[in-house]
Amino acid sequence: MRIERKTVVLNCGGRKSEKGFALVAAILACLILLALAMLVIQLSTQDLRISARTVGEKKSMTAAETGIHNLIQNFDLQICLHLRLQAPSPLMPSNAPGDFYTISNPYLPATGPAFLPLAGFSIGGGQSWGQRRYNVDVTGTNNTYGTRADIGVGLGYGPIEISTMSR
Repeated sequence: MRIERKTVVLNCGGRKSEKGFALVAAILACLILLALAMLVIQLSTQDLRISARTVGEKKSMTAAETGIHNLIQNFDLQICLHLRLQAPSPLMPSNAPGDFYTISNPYLPATGPAFLPLAGFSIGGGQSWGQRRYNVDVTGTNNTYGTRADIGVGLGYGPIEISTMSR
């Protein structure tokens, strides 16, 4: 019987195989670049959404302010009390396409005095003159951006006699 010896040599301090390392490093680098690109895209689209919303809010606020100016210039209580609700009024289409405002009917305020006295309007004889208080809601909308601005406006109508004295 013959005994053979086989010697097994372990490569403990030598060079290991690095064939798969380059593939793993390339995949990790691609994943990092993909995550960075997704972050940049998300931040830029978020900025665009915020900017568009801000522009729309400013446009609807401008439409509401235009409605307030028209209300103040053309306010006639006798006409306003007989209207149900004014249809949306477009602004100048060439300057502000998609901008509209709506003016509600005047209504009496729920709190506070009904009349406000006006100084310098007393004629004598116990008469007092003042203004009747009304509230009006003005809504500005922008159809392009889908935004809306609601503004409550307080109006005084007068001078009217507010004394309780009968003649």
